[in-house]
Amino acid sequence: MMAEYDLALLEIIKNGFEAVADEMAIILMRTAHSPIVRDAMDFSTALCDPYGQNIAQGLTTPMHLGSFYDAMQHLIGQYVGDIDDGDVFIGNDPYIASGQHLPDIYVIKPIFHASVLCGWAATIAHHVDVGGLVPGSNSLSSTSIHQEGLRLPFLKLLRRGVVDTAIQAIIAANVRTPDLVLGDITAQCAAVQAGDRGLHDMLHRYGAARLASYTTALHDYAEKLSRTAISNIADGVYMFEDHIDGLGDTGAPIVFRLRLEVAGDEVTADWTGTSAQVAGGINAPLSFCKSNVYAALRSVMGGDVPNCHGYTRPIHVVAPEGTVLNCTYPAACGGRGITGYRIVDCVFGALAACLPDNVAADGAGGSTLPSFSGRQQGKTFVFSECVMGVWGATSRHDGQEGVPHMASNQANVPVEVIEADYPIRVERYGIAPDTAGPGRNRGGFGIVRDYRILQDGVYFGVRSDKVRFPPHGLAGGRAGAPASNILLIEGQTQTLPAMPLDPIMLNTGDVYRHVMAGGGGYGNPYEREPERVLEDVLDGRITVAHAQEAYGVILTPDRAVDVAATQARRATVTEKTDADSH
Repeated sequence: MMAEYDLALLEIIKNGFEAVADEMAIILMRTAHSPIVRDAMDFSTALCDPYGQNIAQGLTTPMHLGSFYDAMQHLIGQYVGDIDDGDVFIGNDPYIASGQHLPDIYVIKPIFHASVLCGWAATIAHHVDVGGLVPGSNSLSSTSIHQEGLRLPFLKLLRRGVVDTAIQAIIAANVRTPDLVLGDITAQCAAVQAGDRGLHDMLHRYGAARLASYTTALHDYAEKLSRTAISNIADGVYMFEDHIDGLGDTGAPIVFRLRLEVAGDEVTADWTGTSAQVAGGINAPLSFCKSNVYAALRSVMGGDVPNCHGYTRPIHVVAPEGTVLNCTYPAACGGRGITGYRIVDCVFGALAACLPDNVAADGAGGSTLPSFSGRQQGKTFVFSECVMGVWGATSRHDGQEGVPHMASNQANVPVEVIEADYPIRVERYGIAPDTAGPGRNRGGFGIVRDYRILQDGVYFGVRSDKVRFPPHGLAGGRAGAPASNILLIEGQTQTLPAMPLDPIMLNTGDVYRHVMAGGGGYGNPYEREPERVLEDVLDGRITVAHAQEAYGVILTPDRAVDVAATQARRATVTEKTDADSH
């Protein structure tokens, strides 16, 4: 089939599509107003064919990207016969617009050439606030989506190039930070306009008929490579179970059960047995579940597979209705990001049995999302960020710090930006010693970040994880240290759960400290070279006591490896372990 096409031209066109999607991402980032979009880069861009199938994805947030197809099918079905040149659509609702959660707003533009619909430029961005119970619109205590903020079915924000100011007025009246929200929507409009220009350039260069033909070939090519990658995995059923800590102080753990079946060149991710949807804001719609499964499997396929809809064709997702991975109306979804991270982690956990060299041990479980809000100079401020990030070790190298979960590809907001715009001082930002999971290759060290409040009356909330269930190791590697959320108020220390249900009032001088979980280790810690352990001690990453307890490495008073003592300790512990196993 591919012999009918010029494969060199197919590669050129693929790269052209990707360049357009990346240009959209750059424009959105550079014109956005809020730190969570501009600096944390919590947004995504895509170029779609006329049928709403992704043909290219910007280098942004993987957990968003696989959901574009469902949203596009919803939009196209809703507006069939009423899609015009110059229209721009906006929507966010999981139930009436195939959205993900209300803070993630789609802005999408149809692209016409010679009066024929030839494609779509699509964006999604996490907005700093869309109303609802709590500032930042990530309420964990919400029991219904009606409590979470402004719900938008797909509407025409621009109709044939003319802005609908009534929609803008409704948005402005329902959010706490209208300048930031409307500014970010304007940035999304600029991005889809750039997508329109970019695709038009390609249409003029190659012609509409040829470009459509090669778009079809691109999907088929991606499917072929995807099937080849899947067929290289041994047939079988691979099981894995993981957890989210639970809501509040006493919430029951939320169970994820995955049955990953590889059969020939197709794979099925079956989530039967996963916890029922909860009366809290971490439920996920089916489109979001599928998106994260796609992202996880795409990451083990190799770099040559095009990031278009075709690669998803051999991937099937089963998630029973009414579960936390396929919630039904009116379940709350505001904090659903943590659920997406756990989906990816479960897929990696299952793949570890058949592709041990292709996946990492468990990491920090995704981003931590602290939110701060109050009044400043007569206006409401809301600051949220996605704090990244720690990876587990692999068979080839230690885990990494200061990098995002692979499902998010986002960044921490720079300290200077936070301190310039908000009554917050970041007093500590670094790694926490002794938090990495020990192994032949150790996990990454937990990230610690201290926020000191500089005025009274600041509301605070946080969504995190891995406090009760720390990141697991692989192949004999040990778990990383659990995460922690700590408030320091008037000399008193208060420990918070992973996901407190209600906002907390903070005042001048109060400190919120978050320590991310450490990544899991890979392989027997006693097989780690003593010199590498010593290097971590000298760098202040682990203590002398931890080197001895976790790795069996004994150091002399002048910080050198005591080779004889190390060999004796490792031999003694190994013998005891062997005896205990019998």
